[in-house]
Order: sequence, then structure tokens, then C-alpha cells
Amino acid sequence: MWLLGLLVAAISFSGCGIGGLSPIFPEPVSPNGADIYQAYILISVPALIIFIAVEAALLWIVVKYRRSNRPPGFVPPQVHGNTGVEIAWTIAPLVVVLAIAGYSFVVLQRDFQPVNNAAMTVVVSGHQFGWIYTYEKYGFTVDQEGTLAAEVTPFVVPTNTLIKLQFEGTDVIHSWWVPAISGKTDAVPGYDNFSWLKIDRPGKWKGECAELCGVGHSTMQIVVVAMNPSDFNDWVNTQLAAKHAAGASP
Repeated sequence: MWLLGLLVAAISFSGCGIGGLSPIFPEPVSPNGADIYQAYILISVPALIIFIAVEAALLWIVVKYRRSNRPPGFVPPQVHGNTGVEIAWTIAPLVVVLAIAGYSFVVLQRDFQPVNNAAMTVVVSGHQFGWIYTYEKYGFTVDQEGTLAAEVTPFVVPTNTLIKLQFEGTDVIHSWWVPAISGKTDAVPGYDNFSWLKIDRPGKWKGECAELCGVGHSTMQIVVVAMNPSDFNDWVNTQLAAKHAAGASP
């Protein structure tokens, strides 16, 4: 019963935005996010069915062969030494695990590799405790410094545009995770990781650093805002104007 209670609590809190994530299983808005979601479903559902079947069989055996319903000295049927059964329960889990590994490998290789036909590249740099987004095409950066006092500055992207994400760390390992958009991608000092996004609708999505990185880890919120291309161009012009104004000031 306590497991059921934990499940109910998790579902109840999933819509509350705790830690910047709302809900726990959001609707994917980028193809790679959809791939991760489908992988989760295709792995979790069979795993749940297998778990229920095994637990049901165990419960059936416990009830059927419980000592209180049997005469003294009763010994249930023994299957020890049954070669066929032993081969089956060795091969079946192996096939399941290999299938999960192969499918997961294909998905991860497809969705966490550099893309060559992206409209732009954004370098995502993780530091204690925040993110810096460098828009190489436009020559400006957005500082998403971590805080719990308010919502952080958003990382803004245009809709229906393939964007290459290049991740780097400047101090310790961080992990960029927005569940509706993509899987977790580590930002590692001295080593670049890659992902991409192509959000199909305007909106705002939240995430957080998924790697314990120090005392301010909980403040490393992520906010991604997707705009129509025309609105995004207006936003870019505003950022460039602010950059030029800052550069011109004494």
C-alpha cells in the first residue's frame, strides 16, 4: 500500500512545478524529446507487465503452497534440474535486456550527435550556478543565472527551426535537462557534448540541472521560450541593440 501511496503522491505533485519541472511527463515538443518519451514508454510498459506477471506468479505460489493448507511433511512439485525451464528463464531476460540496450543505443546515437544542417548553433555553457547561451550566428549571449527567488532569464529560440546545441562546462559537470524538449545532456569541462532541438509550437518549458554540482545546484533552473520566427527576429534585434548600447556607454 505504501508503494501505491508513493505513486499517487508522485502523480499529484507532478503538476505543481516543483523544482522547475511541470509536469513530470510533459508532452514532447521537439522530435528528440518525442523519441525519448517513446523510448520510455516502449521500455517501461513491457517492464511493468513483466513485473506484474512475476509478482503475480510469486503471490500465487505463496498462497497455493502455504504450509497452513498442507499436511505435515508435504513437499510441492520440484522443478530443479529441468534443463528446458532453466534455459528459458536464462535466455528470456537476456533477450529482453539486449533488446532494451539495442533500442536505447539507436535512439541516443540519433538524438545526441552533432547535426550538420542546423539553422544556427547555440553554445550552452554550464557553471556554478547557472547557464550561458552563446548565439554564434548573432554574436551575443544570454546569462541564465540560477536563482529560486524568481524565474530565470529565458533561453529563446524560434519555432520550427533546427538548432544545434553544443554543451560545455567551465568548472564541474552539469546536466542540461528540459523533459519536453530532450533528454539529459552533460556539460563537461574540457569535452563538448551535442544535442539539438526543433520546437514545433510557441510556448515556455522548464527544466533544471540534473547533475549534483554544488551547494547552489537547486537554483540552476532552465527556462526555454519558443517564439514565432518574426517575434524571434524582433527579440534578436532587441538583444543586439542592448549589446551595442552597452558597448557605446563610457
